[in-house]
Amino acid sequence: QLQLVQSGGGLVQSGRPLRLSCAASGFTIEDRAIGWFRQAPGKEREGISCISINGARRHYVDSVKGRFTISRDNAKNTVYLQLNTTEPEDTGVYYCAAVAADSLFTCAVRASWYRDWGQGTQVTVSS
Repeated sequence: QLQLVQSGGGLVQSGRPLRLSCAASGFTIEDRAIGWFRQAPGKEREGISCISINGARRHYVDSVKGRFTISRDNAKNTVYLQLNTTEPEDTGVYYCAAVAADSLFTCAVRASWYRDWGQGTQVTVSS
């Protein structure tokens, strides 16, 4: 069974860090670009970060740039999103997604580009 299993969400005080994990099961992420998305209460899902197959491209949207870090550990078949500095506006359900990209250097924060999705994990940032 192919799946992405997420962990690491929870309640955190504003300004404190939190690390989200996305572990692949049943397939390898070595040939997958990975994206992270989040859905805040009452809002649509938005793409916030992505990483290419070779890790050379790491993209962040403005709202998280400088505060979040995306990384991948192919040996552990896992991708991480480190929320280094959290804000109440970061509250929401976070999703990881994977796609077998044609290029080693490509990723996108467009949901329609991705094929496989994690189950989502709740992040709540208190002020």
